[in-house]
Amino acid sequence: MRVEIREVESERDLGQFIRFPFDLYKNNDCWIPPLDFDERKTLHRDHNPAFDFCEAKYWLAFRGRKVVGRVAGIINKSYVETWNQRYARFGWIDFIDDLEVSRALLSAVESWAVAGGMDAVHGPLGFTDMDREGMLVEGFHELGTMATMYNYPYYPVHLEHHGYEKDVDWVEYEVRTPETIPERAEQISRRVLGRRRLRILDAKHPRDFLPYAHAIFDVINRAYGNLYGFVPLTERQIDFYTKQYFPNVVPDYVKILLDERDQPAGFVIGMPSLSRALQKAKGRLFPFGIFHLLRALRRPKHVDLLIGAIRPDLQGSGADALLITELAATFIQNGILSAESNPELEENLRVQGHWKHFHARQHKRRRCFIKHLSQAQHGEGRAVVQAAGAGQG
Repeated sequence: MRVEIREVESERDLGQFIRFPFDLYKNNDCWIPPLDFDERKTLHRDHNPAFDFCEAKYWLAFRGRKVVGRVAGIINKSYVETWNQRYARFGWIDFIDDLEVSRALLSAVESWAVAGGMDAVHGPLGFTDMDREGMLVEGFHELGTMATMYNYPYYPVHLEHHGYEKDVDWVEYEVRTPETIPERAEQISRRVLGRRRLRILDAKHPRDFLPYAHAIFDVINRAYGNLYGFVPLTERQIDFYTKQYFPNVVPDYVKILLDERDQPAGFVIGMPSLSRALQKAKGRLFPFGIFHLLRALRRPKHVDLLIGAIRPDLQGSGADALLITELAATFIQNGILSAESNPELEENLRVQGHWKHFHARQHKRRRCFIKHLSQAQHGEGRAVVQAAGAGQG
């Protein structure tokens, strides 16, 4: 039976798009399901402010009446302008182990990208760096996290078969909590606090972070400017993420570094691991999912490091080591056994250098693939656009 590609056009279609991985990974112990409402808010143009500068289409692959794959195509106009690269993105890609299915999905994105004047397709990426990104190429038997996507080992094999190659890799570490803070790390922390006139924000409640929220995102925009594919967040996005995430942070695992003007100089945000709780919730908060999540937040043994940044003028000063040391001290106090670093660019040796003071293992690797589109594909894309125009005449 042939593969049929259908564009997502209705709320019902979007529901199928969101729920397809729940069937695909039904018996997989490493896949972490996202929450339905989070996915819907990200994918819906009425909710996600990234649509101010992004175009997107979603497709489902069918064999008969059965969904066998999905993919999103994204053109981030700010990325194109910032990096001077006419690249489209693919994301939210999942498919059964069938080359015809993966080829049909990727071809849909490629044809759409060419019709939009793009020269290449890369991914998996989201609308912004705040979305999940990178296809797993190592660590298929490791438990996933809420901040990353999971995929079967056949996914990268399919990508390479269809002409995609490595563009960039991220690595991930599992970091064991030490019994005591390493002496070298303590020395660096004392020196930085003394010389730089810095202090750690004493926060007891999520609302204590809100006065610093916009400044924290400003640190992200400044610190991430040269990182792969990054595009500065807009004010509307900052408001969106502040409302979505800051009310839910756990103060013990958020460390904000303030300078002498009481402005954020750096930060690291961790969250108790919700991986097993999300598996039990099966994508839904109600009626019972919320109880699994609340239980995981109350008695954590593992923490996910979600995001961190140091203001450019303090990079290389030891301020980042100070944040990690402060976080490790809290881990020891609270009985946390380990932390997941989540993705770090493989060439970002400064970040990876933090883990040399701890017992850490690099246990996952994920990849952004790229395919440059041929002149023949550009001709096909122009034909599609002309045919569409003729049909409207």
